[in-house]
Amino acid sequence: MIKTPHISADGIIKLYDNNDMFKGIVLIERKNEPYGLALPGGFVDIGETVENALVREMKEETNLDIRILALQNIYSDPSRDPRFHTVTAAYICEAKGKPKAQDDAKEVFVYPLKEIPLERLVFDHKKIVEDFLKTIKW
Repeated sequence: MIKTPHISADGIIKLYDNNDMFKGIVLIERKNEPYGLALPGGFVDIGETVENALVREMKEETNLDIRILALQNIYSDPSRDPRFHTVTAAYICEAKGKPKAQDDAKEVFVYPLKEIPLERLVFDHKKIVEDFLKTIKW
C-alpha cells in the first residue's frame, strides 16, 4: 500500500459586511484536538478537487459562501499537524455576511488584521497568517 500525506485546504476568509466594508478575517475555535484557534479548513475527500473541498469546508464550519481569490501557498512541513503528515493548500477568499459556527467549529470569530491573536493559532496557521499579512499594504 502506498502511503502519502493527507491533503487539506485552509481558507483565509476576508469578511465584508453588506456595505462592502472590510471587517477582518475569520478564525474558528476548534471543537476537536488540537484545541485552539485556527483558520477554517479541512481534508479533501476522495473524488473532490482541493478548491471544492475548500468551498465545502468553509460552508460547513462558518456557514459562509466564499469566493476564492488566490492560492496563497502550499504548506507541507511534516510537523505542521501534530496528528499526522498533512499538506495544505492555503487560499485567500472573501465572503459577505455573518459567520456562524457549525460542524468542527465550536465558535467563530472575526478579527481585524491588527488584532489577530497569532500566538493562539494551532498547526502552522500562525505562519500562514503571517505570510498573508506580509502581502497587505498597510
